[in-house]
Amino acid sequence: MAAISRLAKPSSVSYLRRCLSSAVASESNPPYTSPPKPDYNLIHKDPKNRHVQWVFLGCPGVGKGTYASRLCNLLGVPHIATGDLVREELASTGPLSQQLSEIVNQGKLVSDELIVSLLSKRLQAGEAKGESGFILDGFPRTINQAEILEGVTEIDLVVNLKLREDVLLEKCLGRRICSECGGNFNLASINAKGENGNPGVSMAPLLPPPQCMSKLFTRSDDTEAVVKERLHVYNEKSRPVEEFYRSRGKLLEFDLPGGIPESWPKLLEALNLNDCEEKQSAAA
Repeated sequence: MAAISRLAKPSSVSYLRRCLSSAVASESNPPYTSPPKPDYNLIHKDPKNRHVQWVFLGCPGVGKGTYASRLCNLLGVPHIATGDLVREELASTGPLSQQLSEIVNQGKLVSDELIVSLLSKRLQAGEAKGESGFILDGFPRTINQAEILEGVTEIDLVVNLKLREDVLLEKCLGRRICSECGGNFNLASINAKGENGNPGVSMAPLLPPPQCMSKLFTRSDDTEAVVKERLHVYNEKSRPVEEFYRSRGKLLEFDLPGGIPESWPKLLEALNLNDCEEKQSAAA
């Protein structure tokens, strides 16, 4: 199983940049045929014997970072979230900071060129530390990015987290961050009724400890207008990426049934990782 340190052809970073120059020129989506059924036996091997290389897809605010980071801790691989890379750059005084700030505050997607630049920088740092395996969160978001990624490494599995749009909106508007400890919390108490034959969704709030309550703030892009724009942009630009991986038999659709207590066990079951968590708990 190839590790991040083996992405090079001879250098994954330079290869990403070379691919970008040709891939970004075309916005047309390739035709797709009926998708084959995923070969889940391929991805359900003992993680101790291989380094997983997975991607998490899903609308903004669906919880990609939450579940990807939990799986990374469970499997012992790095969690590479492009959203975090963007926020780190925004907090810096780097040359991209102001440009990124304008894009993010408008709810727009960051361009392929900027995202690949940030990801290349992160991969370089990972290679230097000898990292292997990964779960990508927030990349790829466009067909061009998916094609660039396919050119440099094999992706074993793409997990597509799904949640009703009205619940997503309420969830995003309830997000808060503690300015002191950096913890992420959510004040929304969601009880959405079932509709169109689909079950209802309930999510309890994730409240901060008392010492954080007075230090909470809302991200500048967590307004109703910006969240709705992000969802619109996702549907327009990123939905085709789901079909890109579906056509390759690598897409696992997962409907979140509720909050973490309800969803986490079911996600582990869908990934056939129940035994892995049990072993980790027994060893703790």
